[in-house]
Amino acid sequence: MSLFENTLKQINKAASIMNLDKDVLTLMSNPQRIVEVSIPVKMDNGDLKIFQGFRVQHSNYCGPYKGGIRYHQDVDMGEVKALSAWMSIKCSVVGIPLGGGKGGIVVNPKELSSGELERLTRAYVRAIADFIGPTKDVPAPDLNTTPQIMDWFADEYSKYVGHDAKGVVTGKTLEHGGSKGRNIATAQGGVYVLDEVAREKGLDPANTRVIIQGFGNAGGVVAQLLAKKGYQIIGASDSQGGLIFDKGTDPDALLKCKADKTTVANCDTDFGGRRVTNEELLETECDILILAALENQVHKDNADKIKAKIICELANGPTTPEADEMLAKRGIMIVPDVLFNAGGVTVSWFEMLQNAENKYWSEEEALQKLLPIMVDGWKALKANADKYGCTLREAAYVTSLQRIAEKIKEKGIL
Repeated sequence: MSLFENTLKQINKAASIMNLDKDVLTLMSNPQRIVEVSIPVKMDNGDLKIFQGFRVQHSNYCGPYKGGIRYHQDVDMGEVKALSAWMSIKCSVVGIPLGGGKGGIVVNPKELSSGELERLTRAYVRAIADFIGPTKDVPAPDLNTTPQIMDWFADEYSKYVGHDAKGVVTGKTLEHGGSKGRNIATAQGGVYVLDEVAREKGLDPANTRVIIQGFGNAGGVVAQLLAKKGYQIIGASDSQGGLIFDKGTDPDALLKCKADKTTVANCDTDFGGRRVTNEELLETECDILILAALENQVHKDNADKIKAKIICELANGPTTPEADEMLAKRGIMIVPDVLFNAGGVTVSWFEMLQNAENKYWSEEEALQKLLPIMVDGWKALKANADKYGCTLREAAYVTSLQRIAEKIKEKGIL
């Protein structure tokens, strides 16, 4: 089953639970616009190379399209369509006035020089410029895209429209209009939600074992934040493998070691951890498993081997619908991606507000504003889960679709 088919399955399940208007379901099952472009780039050796790019605008019923751009050799239209739909759901779950979009370029950025990467970015902006804008569609960083790339993006778009329009994109460097706190917002938002889960479950951090798959930007930060609260970080991995620690480890030191040795797995002699594959890490017994890597990591073939009590999805789509059903039958709680990682897009919205007003907040102010949004999102999920007797993921989609349906009717679209 494709990623987009997975997404439609989740939307349809929620629609059935809440008896959603069938016309609203039809709208939500189809992106409003799909843009596919050929991007010509002059390479350093003088050759002209054509790259394939996408921008999918899923829905703008609640506000401008919003969603990241990924640079990856395996990105395809189906993936981008799924991610754009998830952005519609995610923004609505936390009640921010944005819709859903997503973009991508088929490229391995590690094979490009800095100059080639900049020329690729600027050419992509020119190719999609008529479809984006600060009040129309606001991209952001995603897989393999950085604040520097976002700076190039904003600069090229501003040249295209003939005036300063840095609000066309979020995730910029602070010097070019980025928001303080954005670099840790995804992880911090997840921790705010986990605090609520811990209170409900009566978890004692000192006796709570956490494993993190995907010890990168978001996963590394969430490990640091949880360690400060006293949680035991007993496992971590990246794309090349991971380590399990019998008595926990210091994520600050582990991140430094990873930077020095390129992968967590190479830090085994420094930290005394046991080397494991990503598959073995997922199947290790723990209290909380945080999925911060890629899509479809927990699926029908390994769901019955998961020994975590709670799964928190910091990545997008790490659990397939089949695995969802299997885990639910076993009583394993899944805190879904569309809420757990929504801190990132929420602080991106803060960046849009700051750009529009040309007034900038401190990190403390941004994270303080994030807290009630994430807590309210959790409360809305819990209320619908209790009301409909459904899982948290199903409740998340119900919550989102309720809000989107209201906006569709308010605007007289149906």
